[in-house]
Amino acid sequence: QVQLVGSGGGLVQPGGSLRLSCTASGFTSDYYAIAWFRQAPGELRKGVSCISGNGDNTYYADSVKGRFTISRDNAKNTVYLQMNGLRPEDTAVYYCAADPVCNWSPEYAYWGQGTQVTVSS
Repeated sequence: QVQLVGSGGGLVQPGGSLRLSCTASGFTSDYYAIAWFRQAPGELRKGVSCISGNGDNTYYADSVKGRFTISRDNAKNTVYLQMNGLRPEDTAVYYCAADPVCNWSPEYAYWGQGTQVTVSS
Protein backbone atom coordinates (compact mmCIF):
# COMPACT_ATOMS: atom_id res chain seq x y z
CA GLN A 1 0.00 0.00 0.00
CA VAL A 2 1.44 3.34 -1.09
CA GLN A 3 1.57 5.90 1.69
CA LEU A 4 3.07 9.34 2.24
CA VAL A 5 3.17 10.72 5.76
CA GLY A 6 3.90 14.38 6.26
CA SER A 7 4.93 15.77 9.63
CA GLY A 8 6.73 18.64 11.35
CA GLY A 9 4.16 21.43 11.18
CA GLY A 10 3.36 23.69 14.09
CA LEU A 11 3.04 27.23 15.37
CA VAL A 12 6.05 29.49 14.94
CA GLN A 13 6.70 33.21 15.24
CA PRO A 14 7.55 35.31 12.18
CA GLY A 15 11.20 34.86 11.29
CA GLY A 16 11.27 31.41 12.82
CA SER A 17 12.04 28.02 11.28
CA LEU A 18 10.39 24.64 10.86
CA ARG A 19 11.43 21.45 9.13
CA LEU A 20 8.77 19.35 7.47
CA SER A 21 9.31 15.66 6.73
CA CYS A 22 7.59 13.40 4.22
CA THR A 23 8.18 9.67 4.63
CA ALA A 24 7.17 7.29 1.87
CA SER A 25 6.28 3.63 2.10
CA GLY A 26 4.91 1.04 -0.29
CA PHE A 27 6.97 2.15 -3.27
CA THR A 28 10.56 2.91 -4.19
CA SER A 29 10.63 6.61 -3.47
CA ASP A 30 13.87 7.33 -5.33
CA TYR A 31 12.01 6.63 -8.58
CA TYR A 32 9.63 9.49 -7.81
CA ALA A 33 9.91 13.22 -7.55
CA ILE A 34 8.53 14.55 -4.27
CA ALA A 35 6.89 17.94 -4.05
CA TRP A 36 5.46 20.10 -1.33
CA PHE A 37 2.24 21.99 -1.97
CA ARG A 38 0.40 24.29 0.40
CA GLN A 39 -3.16 25.44 0.70
CA ALA A 40 -4.34 28.42 2.71
CA PRO A 41 -8.02 28.87 3.62
CA GLY A 42 -10.03 29.98 0.60
CA GLU A 43 -7.14 29.50 -1.80
CA LEU A 44 -6.11 26.92 -4.35
CA ARG A 45 -3.40 24.40 -3.57
CA LYS A 46 -0.08 25.75 -4.85
CA GLY A 47 3.32 24.17 -5.44
CA VAL A 48 6.08 25.25 -3.08
CA SER A 49 9.06 23.08 -3.90
CA CYS A 50 9.99 19.86 -5.65
CA ILE A 51 12.99 17.54 -5.76
CA SER A 52 13.74 14.96 -8.43
CA GLY A 53 14.00 11.27 -7.65
CA ASN A 54 17.78 11.22 -7.50
CA GLY A 55 17.93 14.59 -5.73
CA ASP A 56 19.92 16.27 -8.49
CA ASN A 57 17.27 18.84 -9.36
CA THR A 58 15.30 21.12 -7.07
CA TYR A 59 12.64 23.69 -7.83
CA TYR A 60 11.10 26.46 -5.76
CA ALA A 61 8.19 28.85 -6.07
CA ASP A 62 9.36 32.46 -6.27
CA SER A 63 7.70 33.23 -2.96
CA VAL A 64 9.99 30.84 -1.03
CA LYS A 65 13.28 31.05 -2.92
CA GLY A 66 16.15 31.79 -0.61
CA ARG A 67 14.14 30.83 2.48
CA PHE A 68 13.13 27.19 1.93
CA THR A 69 15.41 24.26 1.14
CA ILE A 70 14.24 20.84 -0.05
CA SER A 71 16.37 17.73 0.36
CA ARG A 72 15.94 13.97 0.41
CA ASP A 73 17.46 10.92 2.05
CA ASN A 74 16.50 7.97 -0.13
CA ALA A 75 17.97 5.51 2.37
CA LYS A 76 15.24 6.68 4.74
CA ASN A 77 12.60 7.22 2.04
CA THR A 78 12.22 10.73 3.42
CA VAL A 79 12.10 14.21 1.92
CA TYR A 80 12.63 17.30 4.04
CA LEU A 81 11.55 20.90 3.62
CA GLN A 82 13.60 23.27 5.76
CA MET A 83 11.69 26.52 6.13
CA ASN A 84 13.55 29.55 7.44
CA GLY A 85 12.51 33.17 7.70
CA LEU A 86 8.86 32.20 7.97
CA ARG A 87 6.24 34.84 7.30
CA PRO A 88 2.55 35.03 8.19
CA GLU A 89 1.73 34.47 4.51
CA ASP A 90 3.40 31.05 4.73
CA THR A 91 0.53 29.91 6.97
CA ALA A 92 -1.20 26.98 5.28
CA VAL A 93 -1.69 23.24 5.32
CA TYR A 94 1.37 21.70 3.68
CA TYR A 95 1.03 18.52 1.65
CA CYS A 96 3.71 16.30 0.21
CA ALA A 97 3.06 14.49 -3.07
CA ALA A 98 4.85 12.00 -5.32
CA ASP A 99 4.93 11.74 -9.11
CA PRO A 100 7.45 10.48 -11.69
CA VAL A 101 8.65 14.03 -12.51
CA CYS A 102 8.51 17.44 -10.85
CA ASN A 103 5.73 19.69 -12.03
CA TRP A 104 3.49 22.36 -10.54
CA SER A 105 0.23 20.71 -11.51
CA PRO A 106 -1.75 19.36 -8.54
CA GLU A 107 -2.34 16.12 -10.48
CA TYR A 108 0.20 14.08 -8.52
CA ALA A 109 -0.19 10.32 -8.21
CA TYR A 110 0.15 10.11 -4.44
CA TRP A 111 -0.56 12.56 -1.61
CA GLY A 112 0.19 12.79 2.08
CA GLN A 113 -2.38 13.85 4.63
CA GLY A 114 -1.20 17.43 5.23
CA THR A 115 0.45 19.18 8.16
CA GLN A 116 -0.57 22.60 9.47
CA VAL A 117 1.97 25.43 9.54
CA THR A 118 0.93 28.60 11.35
CA VAL A 119 3.16 31.66 11.45
CA SER A 120 1.93 34.16 13.98
CA SER A 121 3.14 36.30 16.85
